[in-house]
Amino acid sequence: MTEQKQHQNLSQSRDGGYTIIESLVAMIVVSVLMIAIAPVMAFSVATRVQARRVELATQAAKTYIDGLRSGSIKFNDPTIKGFPAKFTATNPEDLANAPVPTNKDDLYCVDLDAGGCSTSSTKDFYVQGAWRNPSNPSDPTTTGYQLLVRVYRADSFPGVTLRAPKAAKQSVVGSGLGDKTIPVVEMSTEIPAIGTPSYKSILERLK
Repeated sequence: MTEQKQHQNLSQSRDGGYTIIESLVAMIVVSVLMIAIAPVMAFSVATRVQARRVELATQAAKTYIDGLRSGSIKFNDPTIKGFPAKFTATNPEDLANAPVPTNKDDLYCVDLDAGGCSTSSTKDFYVQGAWRNPSNPSDPTTTGYQLLVRVYRADSFPGVTLRAPKAAKQSVVGSGLGDKTIPVVEMSTEIPAIGTPSYKSILERLK
């Protein structure tokens, strides 16, 4: 009887040991899986954040363009900053070579967090505009002009050296949280003369 009890105790002890080992193995397997999955999850979140940022930057660019077309952003108006800077170029394609901004105070701000434009904000944007017209009018709103728009993150400016957009392009895939040194969005369009249909304004300038 004593031997049978000892055998039972030994069997129970072994079963308990196997349970602990199995638990340790399960924990190790889960840990390995988490380590393998974590970078993928982090990259997925970063990609979604960057995709959302590009979407908001595109809206900011369209808001800026609409402001120029409607005349709410006026030429030589000290109360509203951000009217496009003049850029002299022979070919229309050369407008893409407009220099990067050096001072955020000269740019148009799009405040998306309702807290005022701040370089510490991750939601605000600064919009750079550059205009080109071969006739080089003193006031481009009287003749219309070709417009280049670049939208930068507000947190691009403190301590960051901006690069020419041609050096690199922003991308959602593989970009992580994005590159602060280049625009989030860059686009070009035509701005007609105030009060003139766009097709007529472009036709007059092409003459």
